Amino acid sequence: MKQLDWRLTGQRGVELFAQGWLPDGPVRDVIVIAHGYAEHGGRYGNLVERLVPGGYALYAIDHRGHGRSGGKRALVDRMAWVIEDLHKFIGEVRERHDGQLVKLLGHSMGGNVAFGYALRWPEDLSGLILSGPLIGGTAPAAQRLVVKLLSAVAPGLGTVALPPEAVSRDPEVVKAYEADPLVTVGKVPARTAHELFAPLPGYLERAPGMQVPVLIQHGEADALVPLAGARPTIDAIGAPDKTVITYPGLYHEIYNEPEKDAVIGDLARWLEAHPAA
Repeated sequence: MKQLDWRLTGQRGVELFAQGWLPDGPVRDVIVIAHGYAEHGGRYGNLVERLVPGGYALYAIDHRGHGRSGGKRALVDRMAWVIEDLHKFIGEVRERHDGQLVKLLGHSMGGNVAFGYALRWPEDLSGLILSGPLIGGTAPAAQRLVVKLLSAVAPGLGTVALPPEAVSRDPEVVKAYEADPLVTVGKVPARTAHELFAPLPGYLERAPGMQVPVLIQHGEADALVPLAGARPTIDAIGAPDKTVITYPGLYHEIYNEPEKDAVIGDLARWLEAHPAA
């Protein structure tokens, strides 16, 4: 396995960190990872260890404000900029592979980013994989108004605290998450909260037009991004090639749960059934 990393310049001049893992032999397909809120692209070792030896090239970007990228910590100043950052990154990845289409895998907030990407640039993708994606749900109207106002006047003000123990039922995963210096633990900034939820009504409205082959994997005991909130958008996706797999009892980070081998196995079988385009 060969590992590489580089930096690129995102929207508004933010420096972004990118990395990749390449198989020793021929590349079977190319997968780009969009990570979740407060974490980074280096936390997908379980996927790297399982998929790269099988011939898959994996790439990940640290979103602005996350990991080793620039920007204020955990601050999503504009969701559109995050999606445009990803577009530039995917363009660079495709250049490394003679313009080949990629599979885009988005987890949690990264699922939000990936969904928006697939609606805007479907021609870049041969498949879309969503893990516990934040693509639906809402909050009471009064709460949404408060967050919107805070986003404008105090964008960095903390709002809701996300409990680390909700990421996985494996205590070692939680311990590593809390100890990771590249993970931001604390309350979600007001601007980030607003930007995460603002696109969701539009996603529901536009979902019937999505045609990219899609795999959705979601833990049924996910308390951070409840399945019930995502369900209307999942059901509305119009892609004729749509696979939805839910996992009873599993928490948010399904690739880091005790049952990860089975979950990643489902992903691997889907990839085998959807070869590079």
